[in-house]
Amino acid sequence: MSRESITAVPADLGDPEDRDISSAGLERAQMGRRIRKLRRRLGLSQAAFAERYSIPLANIRQYEIGRTFPPVAVRAYLRLIEAEPERVAEVLGAD
Repeated sequence: MSRESITAVPADLGDPEDRDISSAGLERAQMGRRIRKLRRRLGLSQAAFAERYSIPLANIRQYEIGRTFPPVAVRAYLRLIEAEPERVAEVLGAD
């Protein structure tokens, strides 16, 4: 059974537009929230964050809405940004 097939949050039966949320979908949403919080803590728009840290803007958008989950290398890179945002920007020549 895949993580996409495991229901983490069942749909609200009183809402005909609501849908089940899979375990994988919940994980993507939590990662998106974490990225959005980091970006906002740094005071950056999606475009500015993408440019500053050389991550494609389309990817940032997809991660934040929970449509896609960042690959392992990107997750590691985001942890570095979270820990040392100015240092990472300096190394990239963004500042």
